[in-house]
Amino acid sequence: MKQYLQSAEEVFKAVQSSPQGLSTAEAEKRLLENGKNKLEEGKKKSLARRLFEQFTDPMILILIAAAIISAVTAVMEKEFPADVIIILVVVVINAVLGVYQESKAEKAIEALQEMAAATSKVLRDGDVVEIHSEDLTVGDVILLEAGDAVPADARIIESASLKIEEAALTGESVPVNKFIDAISLGDKKDVPLGDRKNMMYMGSSVVYGRGRAVVTGVGMNTEMGKIAGALAAAAAF
Repeated sequence: MKQYLQSAEEVFKAVQSSPQGLSTAEAEKRLLENGKNKLEEGKKKSLARRLFEQFTDPMILILIAAAIISAVTAVMEKEFPADVIIILVVVVINAVLGVYQESKAEKAIEALQEMAAATSKVLRDGDVVEIHSEDLTVGDVILLEAGDAVPADARIIESASLKIEEAALTGESVPVNKFIDAISLGDKKDVPLGDRKNMMYMGSSVVYGRGRAVVTGVGMNTEMGKIAGALAAAAAF
């Protein structure tokens, strides 16, 4: 669903909410159905397992087989096994680099998780309450001001000189001025994430002004969640 193309009223209808937010009972029900608003944590592998998995790659197995054949040939012909040494060095270097890249991917995912806000101000039963951000769900109306981390993906419904820094997602270091109107596609097929100025995304932060927004995506269904998922897939590969 492309909420940035819809009016605030259409978004509220789509997520079955209102400007007064969700009731506590409805929020708890949705939380049970959709899960917590947090990025998934993959089970960490031991160093020994990571190394073992590097040696099970088909290409590495072929190199090991070639090394064995070269070793047998060298012994039979009483030659120095130079080829064997070169192949084994390549295999070991590949394994070390593979483990290093996988560790970097895990650290990147952990960094994304740390960027999520710890607590959030939200409307529940029409009242402003502060809850753990992981308890947010689709349809919640959140309130943010300068210095707050954006806890989930949300469609902005109120903006008072609201500026949000989205470098983690777009690479753009200049804060983005936000507004509440629906965006028109014109002759475009879609709107780039950096140009969706009526949206706010998990992992970004408010640097100026204040605003309200209705949550449209939580956990792994956020743009940050997609990045974490891609990193996890890359690590598994």
